[in-house]
Amino acid sequence: MIYSELCGHKVSRLGFGTMRLPLLADGTTVDKEQTERMIDYAIANGVNYFDTAAPYHQGTSEIITGEILKKYPRESFYLATKYPGHQIAKSYNPAEVFEEQLEKCGVDYFDFYLLHNVNEKCYDVYTDPKWGILDYFVEQKRLGRIKHLGFSSHGSPKLLEEFLDYADGELEFCQIQMNYLDWTLQDAKRKYELLTERNIPVIVMESVRGGALANLPKEQEERLKEVCPDKSAASWGYRWLTQFDNVKVILSGLSNYEQTLDNVETFNEAKPITESDNKLLFDIAEHLKDSIPCTACRYCCKGCPMGLDIPTLIAKYNDYRVAPSFNISMTIDALPEDKRPSACIGCGKCVRICPQNIDIPKHFKDFTEELGKHLSWEEICRQREEAAEALKAAKKNKGE
Repeated sequence: MIYSELCGHKVSRLGFGTMRLPLLADGTTVDKEQTERMIDYAIANGVNYFDTAAPYHQGTSEIITGEILKKYPRESFYLATKYPGHQIAKSYNPAEVFEEQLEKCGVDYFDFYLLHNVNEKCYDVYTDPKWGILDYFVEQKRLGRIKHLGFSSHGSPKLLEEFLDYADGELEFCQIQMNYLDWTLQDAKRKYELLTERNIPVIVMESVRGGALANLPKEQEERLKEVCPDKSAASWGYRWLTQFDNVKVILSGLSNYEQTLDNVETFNEAKPITESDNKLLFDIAEHLKDSIPCTACRYCCKGCPMGLDIPTLIAKYNDYRVAPSFNISMTIDALPEDKRPSACIGCGKCVRICPQNIDIPKHFKDFTEELGKHLSWEEICRQREEAAEALKAAKKNKGE
């Protein structure tokens, strides 16, 4: 197993993510037996970083992860979880959530604790003095109940800068979405460079884009097989990330035992990416993009009667076309209603001035229709809150 140093600790470069654990036939209940087998194998082969969060698997991920890790000495692994301030709620009580998380995980402290997905929609929640979120967790760190405090984010580079300035040195690390597709598609390059410039260690999530880079179209996968016939597409994504010195942990959302075997093999020894490998992966990334050819010249913005930020909205749609994600929906929801793609009145002024002849009103209509096919972030949060209340009720009934 290859390791790196994170906040003074020797951590495995491979982090065991518990967002996509194997499920039983009902499609919702975590297969605890297989999960335990996966964690046991990972630990036996040197993995020591485990990442969970309050909302994962309807609130059961923390419980299951904690129960399995309980049989190992506490000092032998690093456990990370997150405060769900990104979720839409009537109120936010960091103390109540934190105490519950310690109990669910069966630990006295967390090695790494994150403010979950600080983004444009929830920035005001995390910075509102009424909730005192950052202050509370800084105090828990002072008390030793949190060893290291950081945050995760799907936000823009500008948002990262603003939040780091707000935190004023209290945040020690940051978790971002980074892979060879999002290096350009989501400007992960700028986010990584920004964090590195500010001496903030990086933990990577969505390292294979939720499986998209692990299950490539046949033509693209064959190109990788020509170079390394015995290596999985996923292993290429992980190896690409190991070239970045400031990437300390690469999370893998493991879904079955076979993935665990493959991931561990990939991280058993350092296998440097070559210049030709980089070129190949970036070319594959371009083939994966189903992009509207916007060059962000912004000519279209000048005459838009609704004042829409057309290039940014097109960039979000391009991202969505690769793989739909609630993070994209969340970003759109964060905009005022009159600045969303649905606000386009179809006047066509943008089309007449666009050098690329892009039918912008049609794309915005399509984007709006696609977003409507999926649950809104508000509904996702409502369901998560409902699941959390059901867990509490079940625990209470069991205690009685």
